Amino acid sequence: MAHQSPMISIPKKTTEEVDWTTPIRNLIAQSYGESPENYATECASLQRCRQDAVRGAGSDITARDLLYKYFGQLELLELRFSEIKVNFPWHDAFTNKLITQTSIAYEKASILFQIAVTHSAIAASQSRSDPEGLKRSFYYFRTCAGMLTYINENFLHAPSTDLSREVVKFLVNIILVQATEVFFEKCTDEKKSNALVSKIASQAASMYTSLTEEVKEFMGKGIFDRNWVTLIQIKAKYFSSLTQYYRGQADNASGKHGEALVRFIQAETLAKEANRAASNFSSMFVSNMSPNLPADAGTSIQDRTKAHLVICTDKKNEAQRENDLIYNAILPAFEGLPLVEKTVVATPIHIHEVYGAPDVQKTIGQDFFIRLVPLTVHESASVYSEEKAKLVRGEVEKAEGAEGEARSALDGLGVKEGLVRYKAMVEGEVVGGEEVPMEVRRWKEDIALVEDRDGVDGLMQELNKLKGNVQRDLESISRDLEIESKDCEMMRVKYEHLWAQPPSATLTKTLRQDLKSHLSALEAAAVSDHQVTVLWDGVRGDIRLLLSPQVEQLFRERGGSNPDHLLDLDVGNEADDAKERTKIAGYVEEIDERLKRLNMISRERNEVLKDLKDKIQTDDVSHLLLLNRRNTGVEPTLFAAELEKFRPYQQRLASTVHHQEVALQEVAALWKALKDHAGRGAGARKWDEREKKKKDTVRRFSRARDSYMEVRDGLAAAVLY
Repeated sequence: MAHQSPMISIPKKTTEEVDWTTPIRNLIAQSYGESPENYATECASLQRCRQDAVRGAGSDITARDLLYKYFGQLELLELRFSEIKVNFPWHDAFTNKLITQTSIAYEKASILFQIAVTHSAIAASQSRSDPEGLKRSFYYFRTCAGMLTYINENFLHAPSTDLSREVVKFLVNIILVQATEVFFEKCTDEKKSNALVSKIASQAASMYTSLTEEVKEFMGKGIFDRNWVTLIQIKAKYFSSLTQYYRGQADNASGKHGEALVRFIQAETLAKEANRAASNFSSMFVSNMSPNLPADAGTSIQDRTKAHLVICTDKKNEAQRENDLIYNAILPAFEGLPLVEKTVVATPIHIHEVYGAPDVQKTIGQDFFIRLVPLTVHESASVYSEEKAKLVRGEVEKAEGAEGEARSALDGLGVKEGLVRYKAMVEGEVVGGEEVPMEVRRWKEDIALVEDRDGVDGLMQELNKLKGNVQRDLESISRDLEIESKDCEMMRVKYEHLWAQPPSATLTKTLRQDLKSHLSALEAAAVSDHQVTVLWDGVRGDIRLLLSPQVEQLFRERGGSNPDHLLDLDVGNEADDAKERTKIAGYVEEIDERLKRLNMISRERNEVLKDLKDKIQTDDVSHLLLLNRRNTGVEPTLFAAELEKFRPYQQRLASTVHHQEVALQEVAALWKALKDHAGRGAGARKWDEREKKKKDTVRRFSRARDSYMEVRDGLAAAVLY
């Protein structure tokens, strides 16, 4: 570090306390209609974030990260509270004048200036003897220039000197020439070609020389440290000398010995001027007066120029001696030599590149006010949600259509049921031939459960008992009415005009009508009950058989007395029979493999569909909409770009449909070939007959079950009636 070239860093702005909380609370209540108390934590976090960033922070990586975080939160805050007015007091970095503005843009520009200051300090403080330190120094000088350039491009009408366009432009040039100087050091350390090094030195010399002219405009205003001016002037001479020295080396190597000697003479002359100015600078330099220069700036620049002067003198003397003894080249005038080309090696790194880095985004962290979403963003998010819903509905419909197509195709071919037959042919036994079909077993279990709890015969007995009781009650009432009527008339005959009671027939007319109505209803119910009884009598036997163990025997009988005949193939001998079974086994195995593939495709489709739904459910673009709030008409493009992240799921779903179609085509082709090959002969006809009998038996029990349920419904209605 003793002979490291001194670098200039930019002085910091200073600030006072700022009250973020009160204006934000007012805007939350007025513009969002929410209780400010709900955001007390967020307000406190923002207040603390500013204090950490601008009060007492150093000029290291920690300070950089605190400033990164605060500026990132400012950007997000402005999207929600663009109209906010807060008093932001900042002292000018050069004049120390206090300037207060209420615009959030002023706060952002000041923080960016602080970030640039911190970057320049980090770059200037690196140990450039270490390759990593040299790389960091080059990077941070360039990012510093990028921050300052962004200020000039985006914040017009600067209220302070340090943010004015002329001053910021001058600072950018200082930073970029120092970045060029760092790159020059890198090239010399790596011993790059003299021609390349001379071009980089020429670029640095040109930039330093321009700065010596530009700084004259600010000299009278007392803006910049005078030591900056002196150091810039020294380096302008120093790099002009370096340019001639390295170009002389290149000329010497290419045989231009006269030109090389002239350049070495010029390099020595410029080195003497640089060393003389550096000696004066070192004798007068006081580090306390220039806090933005290294404490050893005077001695280090003097040592470097002195060492360079020694090298130039030695090289000039050596070249002079060789020319006198060997080359005898004519020395041209220096002014007639070609100018050394310049190469731009340091350009500003844009702020977007800095803030786009994942580690910077991680440093910024989550938006403090992420819960506070503007109404316009809510509305746009609702539109996006509908777009997502349409996408899901479309994929669900396609998936359901594909599932239905697969089921219909397999059912139409009869593969799943028919494959049992061909497996039996291969295995030499009727697999499942003696079993009761699953649906019949289910009917048996359901009916047995109901019968155990409340049998049909018991319900009929209860119904007949109730019907008998009603019949007897109605007949008793009818008899009582007749007796009462006869007694009334007998009394009228006996006592003649003395019997004053009116005829009972008139008085009991309503009762007789009700009685007649009840008797008619009872007769109608009896007819209905008779129909239920007839229906029950018709299926009682089948239901009893269904519930008995004999149902197993019935299905065995339907399977044929000699199941082996059902497996007969239309071949002549045992050898051919074995060969045919092997062929059938091949078809069966391939069809089975395709069916398993179809099941796997179906499972994969369902899993992808579930993943898609989960992804869409958790997808939230409110933050993106907020970031693009100031860009009108961006929603369609943004939505289209965001929906693209679901494209892989859609492609996978479409792929399952394609693979399913291929598998179904293969199943259809294999099934046709299998039927053509094995679906002939007496055994096949017997199998078909057996299956027909079995289906007829199932239909028989199905009708019996339906009738049974109809009987139960009729009995239940009759009992309630």
